Amino acid sequence: MNDYTAKDLSDHEPEDNENNDNDKRAFDEMNSQIQLVLQDMKDKFQTMSDQILSRIDDMGARIDDLEKNISDLMIHAGLETPDK
Repeated sequence: MNDYTAKDLSDHEPEDNENNDNDKRAFDEMNSQIQLVLQDMKDKFQTMSDQILSRIDDMGARIDDLEKNISDLMIHAGLETPDK
């Protein structure tokens, strides 16, 4: 069993920079993976946003067509005079 004192632990220096290098590589790899995930999420949100805007535009066009058809029906029914 190892009995370390506080002095023993505080005097301990890494044998080499290998652990620091491994930690830096692990951090860099994790940072890279996080960046990829965030970019993927950004791309997906942009795609969804574009789809939503496209559907809103389509719905606007359908509403305009519906208003025109209702107006035409009212004119044919004699309830409204045609716009000139």
